[in-house]
Amino acid sequence: MDRSILVIYRPREGRLAAQLRGVVEAATDLGVSPVVLLPKGWEAPEVAELAQYCADLGDTASVRAAVARICAEHRIERIFPLFESDVLPASRCRRDQGIPGLMPEEALNFRDKNVMHRRAEELGIRVARSERPDTIGTVARFAELVGYPVVIKPYAGSACIDTYRVDSREDLERVWLEMGDDRSEYRVEEFIRGTEFHVDSLLQNGEVVFEQLSQYSFSVLEYLDEPGGTISRKYGLSDGEQRVLDLNAEVLRGFGLCTGVSHAEFFLLDDGEVVFGEAGARVGGGPIAPAIEAGRGINLAGEWCRLELDPTHRPAARLGPEVGGQYLSSTAYGRITAISTPEELMALDSVVDAEVWKSVGEVLAPPTGSHDALGWYVCEGAGFEDLRNQFKAVRDAFRVKTAQD
Repeated sequence: MDRSILVIYRPREGRLAAQLRGVVEAATDLGVSPVVLLPKGWEAPEVAELAQYCADLGDTASVRAAVARICAEHRIERIFPLFESDVLPASRCRRDQGIPGLMPEEALNFRDKNVMHRRAEELGIRVARSERPDTIGTVARFAELVGYPVVIKPYAGSACIDTYRVDSREDLERVWLEMGDDRSEYRVEEFIRGTEFHVDSLLQNGEVVFEQLSQYSFSVLEYLDEPGGTISRKYGLSDGEQRVLDLNAEVLRGFGLCTGVSHAEFFLLDDGEVVFGEAGARVGGGPIAPAIEAGRGINLAGEWCRLELDPTHRPAARLGPEVGGQYLSSTAYGRITAISTPEELMALDSVVDAEVWKSVGEVLAPPTGSHDALGWYVCEGAGFEDLRNQFKAVRDAFRVKTAQD
């Protein structure tokens, strides 16, 4: 059997298409055949030329059974889960089949926020104070201790889905009803007030071979007020920003990531102290990966594949100008009758790349998570404030018209 890799791909997640292309191109360049595992009932024209299999990706047993069938027919050397929820099932499949890569013990450090924060504390890294929301009284006492607001979130969630900022006891009572009897799946944290950063990294044999520090242009928990945006920080780093990079490397090594990709979030406080937020063993979502590709000249998912398959590979990244990316959003809801095209956006000053995931005839509803968007765009600029101004110009130019059915 020929050398092969397996990519776990969800077509409904539009932001993953570029990652899929990056992995497929890298593997093909290295003479390795890509195989794709899709959600049951889905088709993906972009992988029509590749060997395809299906499974219920929400059911780990279904995924493990499908991967066993795939490994019986293909010599799978590595598994690449592109979506957050597939990281842990993929690690179990690696263990089942004796495939190198992130194993369940380490994958839990990147998926379960209870485990994640406990492990960070063991490494001597500050995290937000937290509590299990066993009862509403427990949460109320915790809020009195740390002060409102507090954050209630799923311990294995992503993209702010089912995440609540609770500003008062009245808010808490409302959120408690929304959580229902699923409270065992949640955790409550103190709200950290600081500048929010993320670091996107590539590792090989425990060594950080690429890192990009970026600053969020918005609060991640306020995606309803401003679409998600992120701006690179390459030049003139402060001591605090350098500390973020240093702690990122400590976290990734301490969490057991040997060779792979990561997206980690940190808060830089006014006094210079850094608080760890969370980390995922995956490529950053939305505009993050295309912004890094535009600004640094590498496709993170493709480089991850090359690092896994070629122990001598090192990413050939450039510095370039500061680059920012932002989701596209709209406050107009209903059936789309007109929408700006990527070509129209790229005709604007400073815009170097764009994707629009929605089209005429689709229905827009209010967002439920920070990644629930219409697409993204990437700009070049002179620095953080310049790029924020560029973002506003693009948002003002982006047009969506809808009609209620």
